[in-house]
Amino acid sequence: MTEIDAKTDALVPAWLHLPDIAEMLGVEVTRVRQLVKEGQLIAVRRGENRALQVPAAFIDGDKVVKGLAGTLTLLRDDGFTDEEALEWLFTPDPTLPGTPAQALSENRGTEVKRRAQALAV
Repeated sequence: MTEIDAKTDALVPAWLHLPDIAEMLGVEVTRVRQLVKEGQLIAVRRGENRALQVPAAFIDGDKVVKGLAGTLTLLRDDGFTDEEALEWLFTPDPTLPGTPAQALSENRGTEVKRRAQALAV
C-alpha cells in the first residue's frame, strides 16, 4: 500500500474506502484487498486515520473500470510506482482529451494503453 503526497492526492477528485467498494462490487472486503494485492486496483493510505482508499474513478457501478488492470500492469512494467501511476492516470492529457482515468471510464482503454506503452520507449 502506498502513501501519497498532497500533489497527487489533489489530482484525484474522489476516493472510496475498501468496505464501500466491496458493497458496490457485491463482494467481501477481503476480495477487494485481494484485487489491490494482485495489482488490479491501487489503494493508498490517506486521511486522519490513514485508512486504505481507492480512487472512485476506478469503480464503474458494480465493477472495476474496464482496462484498468491492464493499464496498471503496463505502467508497473514501465517501472512506475503506484504513486507515479496515480499521477499519470489523473493528469490531464490534451491528446486524449481529459485524463487517462476519464478515458478508461469512457471505454477508451485502447488509447490509454497505447500512451502507457509509449512511455516505455
